[in-house]
Amino acid sequence: MTEHDHSTTIGQLPEPTESTPVTPRALTRAVWLMWVASLGVLAAALGTGGAWEFGGVVAVDGLTVLLWVVVTFFSGIVHSYSRRYMAGSKDLTRFFTRVFGFTLAVMVLVAADHVALFGVAWLAMGLAMASLIGYVDGWPQAQAAATLARRYFLASTALLAVALGVLSWATGETAVSEIVTAVDTVPTVPWVVAVVALVGAAMIQSALVPFHSWLLSSMTAPTPASALMHAGFVNAGGVLLVRFAPVVTLDPTVMLGIAVVGATSALLGKLLKTVQTDIKRKLGCSTVGQMGFMLLQAGLGFFGAAITHLILHGFYKAYQFLSSGEQVEQTAPAKTGTAADPSAVGLIVTAVTAVAGGALFAVLTGKGTSFDTGLLLAGLVSLTTLHATRTAVGHRGLPTTVRYVVAPLVFLAGITVYAGAYTAVTAVLAPLPLGSPPTELTAVHGVLAAAFALAYVAVDTGVYERSTRLYVALVNAAQPAAGTLLTDTEDYNEY
Repeated sequence: MTEHDHSTTIGQLPEPTESTPVTPRALTRAVWLMWVASLGVLAAALGTGGAWEFGGVVAVDGLTVLLWVVVTFFSGIVHSYSRRYMAGSKDLTRFFTRVFGFTLAVMVLVAADHVALFGVAWLAMGLAMASLIGYVDGWPQAQAAATLARRYFLASTALLAVALGVLSWATGETAVSEIVTAVDTVPTVPWVVAVVALVGAAMIQSALVPFHSWLLSSMTAPTPASALMHAGFVNAGGVLLVRFAPVVTLDPTVMLGIAVVGATSALLGKLLKTVQTDIKRKLGCSTVGQMGFMLLQAGLGFFGAAITHLILHGFYKAYQFLSSGEQVEQTAPAKTGTAADPSAVGLIVTAVTAVAGGALFAVLTGKGTSFDTGLLLAGLVSLTTLHATRTAVGHRGLPTTVRYVVAPLVFLAGITVYAGAYTAVTAVLAPLPLGSPPTELTAVHGVLAAAFALAYVAVDTGVYERSTRLYVALVNAAQPAAGTLLTDTEDYNEY
């Protein structure tokens, strides 16, 4: 057994008593009050239709208040959940202080207008998350994971500093709002440097391939911290690209490159997930893929879709992590009855629902009704609907009516909700300078569409499993850093 200063609680966790630190309760109430206040600010912003600027240091616009509401809500859930989950922890106050500090850092980041404040908030956000990853003292694997994450976050901060410094020098401005307005005056070379640095910082922070190692190595973090990480922290890459949209939309080639980067990570994230056996690591690979989807949507010019995606993904992933304990069970290998339905009826229902889903989204949002990149966005909706419907109709344990009628109707209702959320978010972001994204389809867009279709077919049919070399490559690519692995049975018992 290793020596450490960490008490183990056996049996039912104790209920809060008078000796329980007041900090967790106070910070939990403070976060929920911040959420209520954010709702009020959002209502005021929608009512006035404007933004508030404070001396070139802080700017509160639609994106700011929208993310304030989302971040404080997720943080409130994590704070409330952690009061019970972390009740046996010796350093309860330290954990809640760091979670609250992380929340404040994100709120400052989305409101920061001065480049220095923006950079400091980005750094503080990363350092706070790294400290949560290494929260358990005396656990070598946790400290190794925190060190790895900290290195990645410092690298992303360095790239962001380069981008902010170059743009500020080239435009003569120190406010982000002024920089994006004057970006047309930036010479080509400084602009290229800034764009590369911005995209690199976004990729690292959002754990896109090949920078996903820090995320898959971060499973030493307490589950509530993992929920906050996957529901909020990794979204910073999308927020960064939206904030600097006029910079990256100057050249269609850059947007195409962002789309390719996002698509690559989305496909690899889906494949990496298939070789995982650990619940939290499966969720981690899923996040890698979903963040790829987010950048793909930004690369297609649909920044409203990217923000909508990160919000809905946040809700989903926070729930998945906080309920991950329910997935742990000891069972014998057996057929589950969830194989794909090979019947003609199942295939027809799946195809019709997928086409109807894409068409419904196109009608409700107007994206996909003309020959432009909106077709790809609607196509992604169809592909997602195809996957969900195929899974449902292939679940032989469900009644026939549920598989062929109820499930497709539920999925179509979900698309309606998604389209409504996308429309609402786009309206909130409308006053922001998002540049003029390209809308023309290119051969590369066609390749991306074909790659997605082929990848989904390969995974859903299991064809990819026939390649031993591919399996080994995926397993190797999905491995966390060696120093963060628990390899001794006593290590598991200890922590």
